[in-house]
Amino acid sequence: MNFSIFIIVVVIVTGFIIYKIFNRNTAWKSHTNNFLPKWRVILIEKVSFYNNLTEKEKEWFEYKILEFLANVKITGIETDVEIQDRLLIASSAVIPIFEFPEWQYLNLDEVLLYPRSFNSKFETSGENGNILGMVGEGYMSGKMILSKQSLHKGFRNERDKKNTAIHEFVHLIDKADGQVDGIPELLLQKQYTLPWFNLMYQKIHEILSNESDINPYGATNEAEFFAVISEYFFERPALLQKKHPRLYELLEEIFNKKKDFVQKKNVTQKIRRNAPCPCGSGKKFKSCCGF
Repeated sequence: MNFSIFIIVVVIVTGFIIYKIFNRNTAWKSHTNNFLPKWRVILIEKVSFYNNLTEKEKEWFEYKILEFLANVKITGIETDVEIQDRLLIASSAVIPIFEFPEWQYLNLDEVLLYPRSFNSKFETSGENGNILGMVGEGYMSGKMILSKQSLHKGFRNERDKKNTAIHEFVHLIDKADGQVDGIPELLLQKQYTLPWFNLMYQKIHEILSNESDINPYGATNEAEFFAVISEYFFERPALLQKKHPRLYELLEEIFNKKKDFVQKKNVTQKIRRNAPCPCGSGKKFKSCCGF
């Protein structure tokens, strides 16, 4: 390939990327599906956030899940995508923006689900395959990559203050104002920006000095601190309030949480076979959605 042809190819590819970035839909389409009763069983057994909601709030949570799934494609790479995967990914998207009814992830088109961790070349085998989740940049803009294994672990173990999928969606929230800098300007009122900025650096210093229980990865930079501490906030709110009260207060402001959020416990429920089915059919679980 001579130099002039190379230049033409570069221009075409660059133009296509720019077109894809700046010509996405400016609003999400409405969904027309119904939330199936058997899907509710998965939320009850896997998503403690859902179980802490009122009945009306649960309906809204389900609506936002359907909206997300109607607008964001989920593609399996070397793995099948099951309904449980879809519901957990959508739940991870809804949890941090639950108090913002009009929020739409306009900077996300597709989630790529890998079976396990991967490396910077998006390979699941080879060296340095320790990445659990990533928000795409450049030609990967509009895409998120998640490890299926890590996705499920985040909802299975709620004592470790970690949830990879929530972490990555918080990065998207941070990115929505144009900069991934740990300051979510679309959610954070201006009077809290400087206190948040100062407290963030104080907490990063504490991590680097081995004087903190916050995941050390949060000291990587401001964006990672915001994502890491958001995981902590949604997984262990009471512990965060006890260990870092001022940080907890500012996260309450950012995510617009009610003052009783800290009192809610991480509770998932294993539905017994002879219990009434949560779908409301009046049948036993084993003879209905648990069949």
